[in-house]
Amino acid sequence: MPNRRERMWRHIEEDKALRESRKQVKRNRKPKKVRNKDWVEYVDAGPDEYDMLDDAGFLEDERIMPRGERERRRRTRPVAAAPAAAQEESREAPPADRQSGRQGVVVEVSTGLCRVMLDDEVILCHLRGSLTAHESGFTNVVAVGDRVWVSQTEAERGVVEAVLTRQSALARSDVFRTHLQQVIVANVDQVLIVASWRNPHIWLELIDRYLIAAERNNLSPVICVNKIDLATDREEYLAELRPYLDLGYPVYFTSAESGEGLDALQTIIHGRTTVLAGMSGVGKSTLLSLAEPGLDLRTGIVSDTSGEGRHTTTQVSLLPLAGGGFVVDTPGIREFGLIGLRQSELSRFYPEIDARAGECQFSNCSHLGEPGCAVRVALESGTISPNRYHNFRVIYESLPA
Repeated sequence: MPNRRERMWRHIEEDKALRESRKQVKRNRKPKKVRNKDWVEYVDAGPDEYDMLDDAGFLEDERIMPRGERERRRRTRPVAAAPAAAQEESREAPPADRQSGRQGVVVEVSTGLCRVMLDDEVILCHLRGSLTAHESGFTNVVAVGDRVWVSQTEAERGVVEAVLTRQSALARSDVFRTHLQQVIVANVDQVLIVASWRNPHIWLELIDRYLIAAERNNLSPVICVNKIDLATDREEYLAELRPYLDLGYPVYFTSAESGEGLDALQTIIHGRTTVLAGMSGVGKSTLLSLAEPGLDLRTGIVSDTSGEGRHTTTQVSLLPLAGGGFVVDTPGIREFGLIGLRQSELSRFYPEIDARAGECQFSNCSHLGEPGCAVRVALESGTISPNRYHNFRVIYESLPA
């Protein structure tokens, strides 16, 4: 009879043979069917996990996410700070195969064409045929604000050879292909969220959606409430915006009719690249024209019957300011999607809710009605704004689980 040592070695040899046979089965196994290329696998890593990320910046075999979301997370992942000179050199370095050309900024985009600012001139450019948005998660190859390399083919004409890495971007779900995103504008510093107090009525949910989008895309948000001359008294709009002021969001009150707040608006936008966002009819173009008269933007009136504005701005344009900086006027947007965001992540973008989430009885509390919810207790005590909580619920129910 084999002794204990012999039995142990026999088990080891049997295990070894079994492992080898399994390896052979794997070698002969048919490759797995490739997943739909519109989706990729990622996981949101913590600060100590970035050395485990793949070349694209994501851990594998975790959660399924739109490819455009992969690009957003790559762009906004934390990186070690580099010396300012090195950052500048990186921004100016052309692609290896595009040494002959000039770097410019896209100021306007049309189908297959764009206008690019090269130093002090703006030229019309075609897009190189090899540039494509296929499998990028976006519907557009270039967007206003993109930094591009251009080869000039003839007088006042050029070809966009390459699009440089975006430092920030504001995007929304494509109208027809909702699994894809349309980049509205790239490489801006801040979002000026313009709402009107009346005509059309202020829409706080849309403000919250823009605040979330700004934070997710490395953009500084600024809230501007226009048409305050239509308010009964000052306390009326101050009380409505008090939750945002208490949370530390910059909020400015303006009136194109009386001129109130225009000086502050000029200070906000000059020297920076700012995208204006908000519904049609809230006065974005009117405010810009008053703050920077040389822009000569189209403006319109709001319908008396519907209370909604007309789309006086028909496309996105990057406009230089006399005192330095740029503004991007956008068509009015009534709906703004948050593609890639999940229900479990939403509370991170509501600081007052996130601060109390850890006190809930259940770690996966949705804060919508579970027992022992600390957020509901704070709501009932008046610590959390009912309007902000209402917006949280509406947005939460619009997101995937």
